[in-house]
Order: sequence, then structure tokens, then C-alpha cells
Amino acid sequence: MPAAYVIGIRQRLKGKGEMKLYGQKALPTMTNTQIEALYGRHEVLEVDPIAGVTIVRFESYEAAKSWYESDEYKEAMKTGWQALTIP
Repeated sequence: MPAAYVIGIRQRLKGKGEMKLYGQKALPTMTNTQIEALYGRHEVLEVDPIAGVTIVRFESYEAAKSWYESDEYKEAMKTGWQALTIP
């Protein structure tokens, strides 16, 4: 079964404390994954600038979807949304 990737694009950050708390809650929910990119150096070539990008590799599409829809991750995202500014 081919791997699947969840790509998170952070456009703007509203609260660093909330984002740190989100990371503390979200990372433990990511079992059997590989974090390929975590807000490292990046260059945007053709669209509006972004603050950062995260790429997480899962064993399959089903595993990625199951994680994203899990109660544990939904709980973490309550904090995550508080940290972000959505245009």
C-alpha cells in the first residue's frame, strides 16, 4: 500500500504559546508516522508567502484519514485553531 502525506500550511501565527501547546498535544497522536518537514527553511515561489509547512508521512491514506478524524487529534486542533490566523 502506498504511503500518504498530510501537508499542513501555516499562513500566519497568532499565538506562539497556543502553537506550542498544540504541538505537545498533537505529536503524541502521530504514531507510526515520519515527520518529513516541520516548519524548517522554505521558499515560496509562486503564491502568497506562508509562515511554515509541515509534512507528515503515514503508512497509508486510510491511516492518515483515521488519524485526522480521531478524537485525540480533534482535541489537539482546538488549541491549534486558536494559534492560527486564517485569512
